[in-house]
Amino acid sequence: MAENVTESTEPDPTYEVEPEEDDEHGELELDPEVAARRSAALAHVRKFGDPVLRTRARPVERFDDALRSEVARMGELMGDALGVGLAATQVGVLHRVLVYRVQQQAPVAALVNPEIEWTGKEAETMEEGCLSLPRVLVDVERPIHVRVRALNEHGEPIMIEASGLEARVIQHEIDHLDGVLILDRTPRDQRKEAVRTLREAEQAA
Repeated sequence: MAENVTESTEPDPTYEVEPEEDDEHGELELDPEVAARRSAALAHVRKFGDPVLRTRARPVERFDDALRSEVARMGELMGDALGVGLAATQVGVLHRVLVYRVQQQAPVAALVNPEIEWTGKEAETMEEGCLSLPRVLVDVERPIHVRVRALNEHGEPIMIEASGLEARVIQHEIDHLDGVLILDRTPRDQRKEAVRTLREAEQAA
């Protein structure tokens, strides 16, 4: 499932949110129906300051219809929000579950109780955004190659060797499950600026 980022036609790997063309005012240029779905989906995503984003999720022990419904709902929210990844903690559920899709035509992949088994020595610093941190982009260094062991929503073991965008997204979402945000992985000056941007957005809301 490895991705070649340099030749990909998918969203820029620096974004958790798929970028759209900006208009002259710097706002996202979206079809009204798409924009409405995105707004509704983002209303379900926990934002910076919510304590659940700093809480370590618990391993999943029951693989039942409720879990599969949870995974399906997360996949729908991620798609409607124009994101490429979403962790359960971002929707207020303390389960070690994440979903992602780095190719628009691919099915949504679900990882339950994911564990990073191996990371390559080669790392790369790129800008990342996050559905839980609106309007924030910061530099994050991550390994380019990873191997992850997990279960799918049916409790079946899976192993993923990922590179590029796929590896970055998986690492980003596993961070969420550990209560870690991109603010914790960026240089101090960018972190301070990002927090200022988030607080200004809260005051304007």
